[in-house]
Amino acid sequence: MKDFLPVLKILVRFVVIYIVFVLLYQLYLNNYENDVVDPFTRWVAIQIAFVQDFFGFPTNLVDSLKLHSVLFQTNGKFTTRMVEGCNVISVAILFSAFIFAFYKGVKTFLYVLAGLIILHILNVARIAFLNIIYIKYPDYEKVAHDYFFPAIIYGGVIALWLVWIQFFALKRAKDA
Repeated sequence: MKDFLPVLKILVRFVVIYIVFVLLYQLYLNNYENDVVDPFTRWVAIQIAFVQDFFGFPTNLVDSLKLHSVLFQTNGKFTTRMVEGCNVISVAILFSAFIFAFYKGVKTFLYVLAGLIILHILNVARIAFLNIIYIKYPDYEKVAHDYFFPAIIYGGVIALWLVWIQFFALKRAKDA
């Protein structure tokens, strides 16, 4: 049983941290349940529209209280809609809980911050390019939405986890 104690400690830390983060996020969302979307989701939608505009796909954001979404209207066509679940926070919570479960001092906070920035950039890019695919290649929208673009964000999380484990969390004491 002693051999499993370190793994059990990490698992318990992960679960507790994950639950705390999810509860805090839910408290945040509860403040905006009567709004179209929460402020962070709107901020992400604004950045996505900026990226699409930059790449030559003029985009307007249209609020839909009925759908609790911000709709992307690109080149006059509605493409996708931004809902709370697309803002990367749920994925960021999972990422952060895992990293904090392998806590290694101040560098843990720095790594989480850097990881969150990377995940945010990946998320904005993936949604912007998903909207562009909806405009330019509508035959591929289902594959892009259901498989390719989720693989980008979850692949990013896994890559960041692997880097953390390989170069920080499991580094031997004499190497540190």
